[in-house]
Amino acid sequence: MWFLIKGSFWTTLTLVALSFLSSQPDGEANGKPGIEVSEAFGAASEAYRYISALCTEKPEVCEKGSETFIALQHRAREGAKVAYQIIDRHLADQQAPEETAATDSHAEDTLTTGAVTVVPVPHAKPVR
Repeated sequence: MWFLIKGSFWTTLTLVALSFLSSQPDGEANGKPGIEVSEAFGAASEAYRYISALCTEKPEVCEKGSETFIALQHRAREGAKVAYQIIDRHLADQQAPEETAATDSHAEDTLTTGAVTVVPVPHAKPVR
């Protein structure tokens, strides 16, 4: 279970970092909520301190934390789009040479790598 939480955290953090490479303007211009980094770290530290009775003791922290998670969700989504565009562009560049090689009339059907050694195996005698 802890592995899933850590994996989700690092995946989200990576996607948020990738969202800064986006060609689209920031969230406030598109109607999406924006956050300041200092506000996000402040909300995270407050949430850690008051985790047992967070919403009853400091409701403004719950509100700011909620806003932070919503903004991180939008950033992660934007980062996922950037990652998809990078991978798509990379795969499109790789497919172009393969397609031209496949159209050549003298292209071979077999591929020999030399990594597999053929070892003769004796066949069993047929039963009569």
